[in-house]
Amino acid sequence: MSGDRTGDRAAGLLLTAARWWDGTGEHLRPRARIAVRGGRITGVGEDAAAPPGTRVLDLGDRTLMPGLVDCHVHLAESPAGDPGDPVGRRVLTALRPLRELLERGFTTVRDLGCDLEEPVAVHLRDAVRAGLVPGPRMLVAPHLISATGGHSDRTPLARPYGAARIGPLADGADALVQRVRADARDGADWIKFAATGGLTSPTDRPDRPAYGQRETDALVGAATDLGLPCATHAFSDEGVVRALRAGVRSVEHACLATPPVLDLIADHGAYLVPTLHAVEHFLDHLDDDAFWPPARRPTREKLARHAAALRGHGRRVAASRAAVAFGTDAGMFPHTDNWREFPALTGAGLTPHRVLRAATSTAADLLGRPDLGRIAAGATADLIALPGDPFEEIEALHRVDFVMQRGAVRRSL
Repeated sequence: MSGDRTGDRAAGLLLTAARWWDGTGEHLRPRARIAVRGGRITGVGEDAAAPPGTRVLDLGDRTLMPGLVDCHVHLAESPAGDPGDPVGRRVLTALRPLRELLERGFTTVRDLGCDLEEPVAVHLRDAVRAGLVPGPRMLVAPHLISATGGHSDRTPLARPYGAARIGPLADGADALVQRVRADARDGADWIKFAATGGLTSPTDRPDRPAYGQRETDALVGAATDLGLPCATHAFSDEGVVRALRAGVRSVEHACLATPPVLDLIADHGAYLVPTLHAVEHFLDHLDDDAFWPPARRPTREKLARHAAALRGHGRRVAASRAAVAFGTDAGMFPHTDNWREFPALTGAGLTPHRVLRAATSTAADLLGRPDLGRIAAGATADLIALPGDPFEEIEALHRVDFVMQRGAVRRSL
C-alpha cells in the first residue's frame, strides 16, 4: 500500500533488511541497518544508532538501496497526447505519471521540457516541492531550445503569411542568449538545446548539426554565467563535438555518434544519457503500419534510413569510456515503462554495476547532488527496497515495493 509517514522524519526510523547496496560498491552487503532522522541518513551499519523513540522497520528479505534517478523525462508529454493540447490538459495529464514514478522508486527526475511556451515543467516542480502533488524531486529545463526548422519547431508547414512560429525557437547568438535568460527568469535548473535534428520532428535530420560553433558557445556561455548547466539533444558527431567544445554537462541520446566521439564525452568530463529503450521502442515498431499515423511518417522514414546505426547504439555506448547516467526519454513512450531502460542497458553489454550506478550515484553526480544516490551518513534519506538481487537480475528493479523520500515513507509494504 502507499503512505506518507512524515512523522518519522522527526522521531527517527531504523530500517533493516536482508541486503543493501550503497550506490557505489561492486556488490551487495548483508544485513542492512540504516538510521534516518530529519530527512537524512544519520548512520549505517554499526553506526546506525536507535535511541529511545526510534521506530524500527524491518523490510525482511529485500534489497535496500538508494532511490532511483531518471535524468531524462518529459512529464508534460505522452504518446497519446496531441501537440495541440492546452497547458491545463498537459499539467493534469502529468499528475498520474508523477505519482507512479515515485511509487516505482524514482525519487528524483530531471524533466527536460516540452514544446509549449509555458514553462510547464517549472510549475510541476514547484507543485511537488510545495507538497501540492506527490512526485519525485524535480530538476527541470523549461524548454528544448531549437533553431528554426529544428527539433522543437512545431510551426505548421502550411500557415498564413506572417503567422507566429510555434516552439521555443531561437537563431543567432543574440537571440540564443536572450532565450537562455528568459528560461533562467522562468526558474530553470537546467538549460537544454538541440545541437542536431532528431527522429520525432518533421523538418530536420538527426545527422545534421543545428547550430554553428559561435551560436553554441554563446548559448552555453550565457547559461554558465547564470550558474545553469546545459544538456544537449545531440544525435550525431558534429553536434556532439560543438556542444562539448562549448562546455555542456550532458549529452542526450548520441544515437549516431561514433566511438571516438563517445570517448570525447569522457575527455571533456561530461555525461552521456543514451536513452536506449526509447530508440528500441520505435525500432521494434518500424514494420508495424498500425503504429504509424500519417503525421508520423517523417519519423518512420528517418528511423528506416538510420536503422542499422541506431541498432548499434547500445554496443557503442557499452564499449565507450563515457560516464553513463540513466535517462529514458519517458513521455515518448509510457512513463511507467521507464524501468525498461535497465534491461536495455545490460542487454547492450553494460555491466549491472555500471547500470545501477548510472541510476544512482552517477546520476546524482550529473545533477550536482552528491547527497543523492548513495547510502551514507549525511546523505538525503531517499531509499527503496525490492525483493531479489538487481546485480543478478536487473529486472528486479521493476518490483520496488518500498519507497522513502527525504525520510518520509511514500510507499510501504
